[in-house]
Amino acid sequence: MTTYRYTVAELRGQLRQLLLSGAAIALGVAFLIASVSGSGALVDSFSQTAAAEVGPGDIQVTGKAAAGGLDAAAVERVRRTAGVAAVAPRLTGKGGVLAADGRPLDRTAAVSAVAEDPALRWQLLKDGRWPAGPGEVLLDTGTAHRLDAAVGAEVHLARADGTTATARLVGTLDERGAPSLAGVPIIGVPANAVDGYAAGAVTEWLDVRVAPGASRTGTVEALRAALGADVRMHTREASVDEATRQSSTLYGVVLIAALSFVLIALAVARMVVGNTFTVVLAQRTRQLALLRCVGADRQQLRRLIRRQGLLLGVGASAAGVLLGVALGAVGTAVVGGLDLGPVRLSLLPSPLTCLLAGLFGVLLTLLAVRGPAKAAAAVPPIAALGGTPAPAGGAARVRAAVWTSGLLIAGTALLVAGAVTPPPLSLLAVTVGAIANFFGVLRLSHRVLPAVVAVLGRPARRLGGTAGRLATQQLRLNPGRTGATGSALLLGVTVMVGAVTALDITSQSLVPVVSARQPGVYSAAATGGGALPAGALGALGAEHGLTVTPVRSATVDLDGRPTVVAAVDATRLNSSTDDVDRARALPEGGALSGLGDTGVRRVGGVELRIQPGRSSLPFTLQSGATLLVTPATLDRLAPGASVTTAWISPAAGEDRPTARRALDRALADHPQVTVADTAAQADTLRSLLDRLKTISMALLSFSVAIAGLGVAATLMLSISERSREIGMLRAIGMSREQLRRMLTLEALLLSLAGALVGTGLGAAYGWAAARSITSTVGTVGTPPVLPVLAALGLTVLVGLAAAVLPARRVGRMSAVAAMRAS
Repeated sequence: MTTYRYTVAELRGQLRQLLLSGAAIALGVAFLIASVSGSGALVDSFSQTAAAEVGPGDIQVTGKAAAGGLDAAAVERVRRTAGVAAVAPRLTGKGGVLAADGRPLDRTAAVSAVAEDPALRWQLLKDGRWPAGPGEVLLDTGTAHRLDAAVGAEVHLARADGTTATARLVGTLDERGAPSLAGVPIIGVPANAVDGYAAGAVTEWLDVRVAPGASRTGTVEALRAALGADVRMHTREASVDEATRQSSTLYGVVLIAALSFVLIALAVARMVVGNTFTVVLAQRTRQLALLRCVGADRQQLRRLIRRQGLLLGVGASAAGVLLGVALGAVGTAVVGGLDLGPVRLSLLPSPLTCLLAGLFGVLLTLLAVRGPAKAAAAVPPIAALGGTPAPAGGAARVRAAVWTSGLLIAGTALLVAGAVTPPPLSLLAVTVGAIANFFGVLRLSHRVLPAVVAVLGRPARRLGGTAGRLATQQLRLNPGRTGATGSALLLGVTVMVGAVTALDITSQSLVPVVSARQPGVYSAAATGGGALPAGALGALGAEHGLTVTPVRSATVDLDGRPTVVAAVDATRLNSSTDDVDRARALPEGGALSGLGDTGVRRVGGVELRIQPGRSSLPFTLQSGATLLVTPATLDRLAPGASVTTAWISPAAGEDRPTARRALDRALADHPQVTVADTAAQADTLRSLLDRLKTISMALLSFSVAIAGLGVAATLMLSISERSREIGMLRAIGMSREQLRRMLTLEALLLSLAGALVGTGLGAAYGWAAARSITSTVGTVGTPPVLPVLAALGLTVLVGLAAAVLPARRVGRMSAVAAMRAS
């Protein structure tokens, strides 16, 4: 019990010195809670958007063959099935919206049926009311804005028979409730009026509402018995899961990145705590030695310091949990007042998140004080008598040098290997190499940072006068303290610049080739798979402004597994497409594999010679395909294989907008055919990378702010350590303003040194990471100037802010009090 009372008393005595370290722990825990809650809400927002488009129906019924959709007989059978309370056909088609001068808008509109049953309406009404008759329509807000049409105004639409109709706009739709129709004009009309405005309208699926008290599973079985094997049925939950699978995977990457940045911020907090304890215990050398003299052994000293760290960690983590919950409540209130369409977000953390974050903060502190505790326990009793402790032995210095050299050499070798070898292992090599190399540099921070400070201190000595000379001298004469203080900033800046550089160069390299290396500018396929209608292919081929390359495919049995085999005339593909040269040189009976298969295989009596090496071309040409063969080979494997995808490009002399209009015109009577634009894919990739870049800057800026607390903590502790020196400076005539300027210049020089070294390392690591990702397409671009300058500016501001409290404390110290301090 006496030991614990002594531990608490000692902690109280050092409370002011440890306050900033506790703040770093609390901010790290709060940041962990906010990041986990925010990242989860981000992924959940996409699930909610997908759920809005799926609709409120309990069951969705779709046809296995997408061409033609479901017929009226299927709708009636569903309506008469036991357990069904209501059914609404999801009827869609292609229509047209006309401007005031009668000119059609530049894109074909999607005509969507508004269900008669309000409980089955899946669209998201923004303003106004739902249409009640054939002369009333809804438009999405973007189209209504383009037409400058308010609710109640008359709008002009193109009828299915080619005539023009005038309808009343009774409301607007929020297009965020239909992400699959993003960028497409949407016309909402009553279900019985769709045929009047849409050409070739089809029923994509049926929304079914289960009667109260009826079993959903039993209703599904009854529907399956009534409709047979030609349809598929999903519960609403299964449909939402299917719709969000792609988005969840995409933004799962964002979640992982966010959590990675959180761990980086907590690593910075750990360094701050460890550095603070190191400095505090260095000041208590004589006290610790006296404890050794009166009988305390090394284990007792270690336990004493670890208990102090435990108490600090528990208190700071508890404060961090409360701060994280408060941030979540404020964030929820803020987003609750925003118009997010179908999304309703809650940023409040779960109890489990709070518990785990608090435990992590405590463990973080205990881990951070291990090194200082071990060093403090090694203080010899002779230090209490004024003797000089024995320096570290030569063996320890040799071991440290070997470790540092090994980290630097191994890290550099892995960085070079990752930058020159192709994916997928190249990125892993660069990541491991960057970590090893950086920790090697970190072990040399007590040499690197003072050297950089010496260079930066030259103008400071000239412009800052006495304060500038003293600031530079202090940082150079105390390399251990300089390295320990600047290492946290060095880590934050390195990771921030590295992440932004890697994402920016990757974006510059990949985005242009996403569309440039595709087989064509557009791809057309039947909704849900299946064969492209012959009429659609004929209409596309009749357009002289288009070049159409059909892809045929079939499913065959290869080594006991069903395998999709595709075939195409490779001479008609874009010459920049990956592996197009191999496809053009493919002999009859040869095949390219997307799974890395090789050797000779027999498929239904046909011998296939699969070339070595994995190729992305089969999957690029046809979703799900893993083998690419010549058209003649496919005729032998699967006679009569149908066209499942068509790649379309503008003909010679035609531009992209003209080709798009010709494409819409050709497919106007084929609403079951969907068109993908490679430029839209490039925009999606660019948007994702930009979002990751923004997240990186935001999260890592917080890490730099936590590192700034470390700078402030070390400066505050250095004031106590240098109190006699400060008293002597005051006694010989140095003013309070000069002392404050000296502390400010120390913080500024330290921040600049960490920022410059971190920027150089981050740019190198970021370029190597980008190179490992883009080596197969060519790496272009340089580190982004503005984000790097922003990182430098942020670091300098953090350093200046860290000097405010220490400078104020120095300004309040009197010469007599400082000279009296021990």
